[in-house]
Amino acid sequence: MTRHSTQNNGAGAGPTVAQYGGEVLVFDVAAETIEGEAPGPQTVVIKFDSTDAAKAWYESSEYQAVVGKRLSATAGFSVLSQSMNVGG
Repeated sequence: MTRHSTQNNGAGAGPTVAQYGGEVLVFDVAAETIEGEAPGPQTVVIKFDSTDAAKAWYESSEYQAVVGKRLSATAGFSVLSQSMNVGG
């Protein structure tokens, strides 16, 4: 993903995160992988109050309207982490 497409996706996705009660904790376009093979250098960590809130955001029409740009420009992946989810 180019820096330009990264900024465009962030600009499109960012407001949707806040709309669903999320908070971007990390947005690093130059993360360094020290173990294993990451698909690229970008790392984004978003905090939600619950798994349901995270899924509501991910499945929302607002986010789905912009996520296609990221999916077409990257070979990345998304993960829901329960260990950081204090709300369940």
